[in-house]
Order: sequence, then C-alpha cells, then structure tokens
Amino acid sequence: MSEQLFAFLLRLYPDAFREKYRDEALQLYRDRLRDETGMLPRTRLYVDLLADAAIGLPQAWRNSYDKNPAPSLAPNAEGVPSFRMLENEKLRPESVAIGSTLSIVGLLAFGLLLALPAPFRPLSNSGGPKSPIEAVLERLNRASSPAGDGAEVATTPASPGASSAQSQNGAAAAVPIGSALKLDAAERQRVVKAVAGNLQAHYYDRDKAQNASAALLAGEQRGEYDAIVDGPDLAARLTSDVRSATQDPHLIVEFSGRPLPAQPGPLSAAPSAAVLEQYREAMKQQNCTIEKVDVLPDGIGYIKLNSFPAPDVCGAAVGAAMQHLNHANAIIFDLRDNGGGNPDMVAQISAQLFDHPVPWFNPRATPSSTMLSPATGSRLANKPVYILTSSLTRSGAEHFTYNLKMLGRATIVGQNTAGSAELGVFHRIDDHFGMGIPETPITNPYGKPDWELVGVAPDVKVPAADALATAEKLALEHRKP
Repeated sequence: MSEQLFAFLLRLYPDAFREKYRDEALQLYRDRLRDETGMLPRTRLYVDLLADAAIGLPQAWRNSYDKNPAPSLAPNAEGVPSFRMLENEKLRPESVAIGSTLSIVGLLAFGLLLALPAPFRPLSNSGGPKSPIEAVLERLNRASSPAGDGAEVATTPASPGASSAQSQNGAAAAVPIGSALKLDAAERQRVVKAVAGNLQAHYYDRDKAQNASAALLAGEQRGEYDAIVDGPDLAARLTSDVRSATQDPHLIVEFSGRPLPAQPGPLSAAPSAAVLEQYREAMKQQNCTIEKVDVLPDGIGYIKLNSFPAPDVCGAAVGAAMQHLNHANAIIFDLRDNGGGNPDMVAQISAQLFDHPVPWFNPRATPSSTMLSPATGSRLANKPVYILTSSLTRSGAEHFTYNLKMLGRATIVGQNTAGSAELGVFHRIDDHFGMGIPETPITNPYGKPDWELVGVAPDVKVPAADALATAEKLALEHRKP
C-alpha cells in the first residue's frame, strides 16, 4: 500500500480530524512501512490499517462537530461562566456505508491471506528439528533438495509385497488410518511390534536392541499404550521408551500425517535427471542459498549462507564466494537461518580454514571419523573465524559449527542451535509410521557427545539479532595489539 493510497484513506475522515492528526498518522505509517519489511510484517501492517479504518471511521464521524468554532462562553450576571450540553451528531448514512464497505473488504482480504499457502523458505528450518520422516519426505517430494538434508539420511523401505521380509524385520502392514488419524488397538499393537522388530533387526548394539524390544513388548502386554489413540502421541511415547532402554538419543520413532511413499527407493542413490535439473534450477534462482557476501569495515569478511547445498551443483558458486573473502582479516559465517544440507559441502568449506590435516567427524558417514585435508590456495587458515547461530541453526549447519568448535577453530556467537543430528537409517513401518535407527557405531574423534537433542552451545551467548554486531566487535578487539 503506497503512501498516496494511505493519504487517500485519510481523506475519508472528517476535515477536523484530518487537520489535527494527518501529519502524525502519515509519519506513523512511514515509520512502520520502513521498519516492517517482509511478507508477514507488511501484511500485519495492512491488516492493522484496514481494521483501524473500519473501527475508527465511524467513531471519527460520530465525534466530529461543525468546523465553525463554538462561541466563547459568556459569564452570567454573577460572573460565573455559563455552560450548555452539546448533543453528538447522529451517525451519517455515508459514514455507515464507508465503514461497512471497509469492514467487508478487510474481512475478505484477511480470509484470502489465510487461504494462501505459507511462503516457501528453501532449505531452512521453520521452527525446530526435522524428524527422519520429514527429511525423507523432503527428499522425495521437494525438487529443491535432492541432495540436501535428505542426503544425510539413508533408507531401507519395506517392499509392499514382501510379507516374509516384513515378518523378519518387524514391519507392520499398512495401517488404514482414517481422516481423524486415530489408532485402534490392533493398529497400535502392530506399530509397537514393528518398532520392536526393527530394533532387533537393525540396531547396531544387539544386546541393547534385544532389551529394548523386550521392554516394548512387555509394556504393550501390560496395556501401557492402550490409552494412546493419536499417532504423534504414540510415536513420542515409543521414542521415549526406546531411548530410555538404550540410552541412545539418536533412536527415534516418528509419525507422518500424510502417507509415506510405499517404496521411495534409497535416498543415497543418485537422483533422476529430472529431479537434478529441478534442483539445479532452484539453486540457480536462489544463488545457491548464498544470501550475502561482503567485506565489512576493517577487512572483516562476511557470508550469510542459508544451507549447505550439493557440491556438484553449487561447488563453484560457494567457492567463488569464499574466494571473494580470501584476503579478509577475519571471517564471519552467518548460519542463523541455515537449515542444514550436504555434509560434503560442510567439509569443502571447512577445508579452507586449515593449513594442515585435522580429525573430522561426520556422524552420517561410515566410518564417522576421518581426516580432513586443507584446501589449496586458501589464505584463511590463520584468520579468526566467527559463526553466528540461532535456534534455527540445524543439522548440517550444526555439523559445521560443532566440528569447528571442537577443533578450537571458531568462536560461536548467538544462541544454542536446534539439536538435530538426523542420524541413522530410515525404516518405513507403514503408511504413517517410521523410525530412524543407527546401524553402525559412531566414533567421535573429539571424545565429546555430538549435538543431537542438546544442540551446540555458543561461546558468546547473545540474542540472535545481536550476534553480528557482537562478532564484529570481537573481531576488532582481536586485531588490537
């Protein structure tokens, strides 16, 4: 809504009202228009204006009197000023019509906004860790991330016709869940048995798998799950039980409201040519999720990266961005909106920050502990590194942050990250349930727990909005003799 349109809206108010409040109203609108950028804040501004007009116009006309000033009060014979009551003017038909019209338009506009789909934010967390099922669905159904987060999770789906294999692996038959997504006793029992069977068949620690499976089945026999009728509640309870029995936070049971593909195929396999082309086009339009690259005052390099895209698609673009910062005195990685991505890109960027091989942790790979070789031609090996984080920093972005923190190579500034490692292999149980199971032991060369559930704690804890200014200050202080 332009300022001219807002000014026209003000013309609907009485003359006396405009003369008194026009300048203040216009200034308020300019201030909000300047500060409230983005789709949601700007939409809120317009809704506020329409609602204010719908409510305020009739009130303004009711409280408006004749522009001619009332005669001054003359004192009576005793020298006391005389007073008389003034009646409010009756509501004019035109004000009723205007107010009604604006109210209807505002309601229709608000309903239209609610009906619109949420804005798509590529490869970024919308508020919390993804489950393995969500990662699988994103990989399968979103052309824009065939090699992103989904590439970090492998899958071994049960074949629809392989009843013997399902029996061996503990996979349940497809649960006929209706639109209410409620579970009956038979469906609940099949899911519990399937989780127990998958643990025994796939979890790398056989003794813990056996104990956890026995505990689940015993709980089912005792009726501990009988009161659970909602899929998400059952998944959460089973997750809690298997983690309690194994002391492994990487095990997870998840529920998907939309049906899982019957046989999605291994996510580790190369995507089809069509999917890869869609991904390439999406990355081209999004500049490989590189939001900004700049050299700030005092030679501080800054890059805002909102994902870690596939190197075979975005390696050149990310390499060029890093080359632009190659002569910086310090470098700031802004990962506050980074939802993760490809572990190979995590390693490619990290290699430019070292001049010697370092132990490298990749919990999604086998083996999980390797050595990372330095990149050739980089001048950033001895430069201070700062990483900006928030509660939206997750998965691959946490991988990058965790490793550099453990290696003592970066100072983390901001908030605790999301705590989403997304480890293990995804196993489809039925149309709505699945579980993530680590199938090989994880070796951490740093001897510390990874970021699953707990996230990566910042070295300098500040609100995410203040992280950049804080990192710049730290970089400047580091340069002082």
